[in-house]
Amino acid sequence: MINKRHLPSLSAMQCFEAAARHMSFTRAADELSLTQSAVSKQVSQLETLLAHHLFRRVRKRLQLTPEGSVYLTEVRKILSQVEMSTRYMRSYGADSEVLNVATLPTFGSRWLIPRLKGFRLSHPDISLNITNRAEPFDLEKERIDIAFFFGHGAWPGAECVHLLDEEVVPVCSPDILAAEGLHSPMQLTRLVLMQNAQRPEAWHDWFEAQGFYTEQSYHGPRFDSFYMSIRAAQAGCGVALVPRFLAAEELLEGKLVIPWHYALKSRDAYYMAYPEHKAELSKISRFTDWIATRLEQDMKSIPPCVNEILE
Repeated sequence: MINKRHLPSLSAMQCFEAAARHMSFTRAADELSLTQSAVSKQVSQLETLLAHHLFRRVRKRLQLTPEGSVYLTEVRKILSQVEMSTRYMRSYGADSEVLNVATLPTFGSRWLIPRLKGFRLSHPDISLNITNRAEPFDLEKERIDIAFFFGHGAWPGAECVHLLDEEVVPVCSPDILAAEGLHSPMQLTRLVLMQNAQRPEAWHDWFEAQGFYTEQSYHGPRFDSFYMSIRAAQAGCGVALVPRFLAAEELLEGKLVIPWHYALKSRDAYYMAYPEHKAELSKISRFTDWIATRLEQDMKSIPPCVNEILE
């Protein structure tokens, strides 16, 4: 265990960060309401503690050393975390509460955000903090109140609410379809099959469900999100296999078409999760009730003609 006497003070790190940003002890001192000598002394003590020079003094100007550049990156992470933690605690239990929401990137921008319209007006005491998360994480360690995810509907220590099932369909630019004139799903292999990094088996499963197999299932450019796949398909880069509802806007506007009308129903679905011990918190229940209401409104407001176009 590191001796606490060997740990730098927060004040010393603030002095170093400000001096590195301004490349001046004088400017750093003005910003921090300290004297120039106080800032210089803090940085000097920090250099002694680290056993590395953080600055070079060249012609009365400061320059970061390589060690200083490395340490500056770490110090900024620490100061940023301290700032976020302080803001979190200042809002904890106050009249205005922060609700930390994590969502899949494309699902968040295409489905979640449009359904948050009016939430702030109806719940002015709740401030939403929304972040993208594509990889698994721990709700408690990350201090996430609500998480939207795609999976089996299970999350350790969390209540999971089913939201949407999913069908994946191939989409491409209408220009590609006009040029190719497809008569079989296997003809898609003549095009570029764009891959999703989170669903490496997607094309294989889609072909297999129709009784086909091709080595091309795993070949093609790989994208981190469905949004990028959709944009690439619209640009004519190839064919993307995406959840139908995430490409609904482009399909309705004719910017994308479905070259082969076979929709594969996914084994997993979209869920909303929150820690079990937070279920009774007002900010959690009000947000989940809002989402449930919007889901009901969605079911009532989809005209038959929209379904026909998407199918």
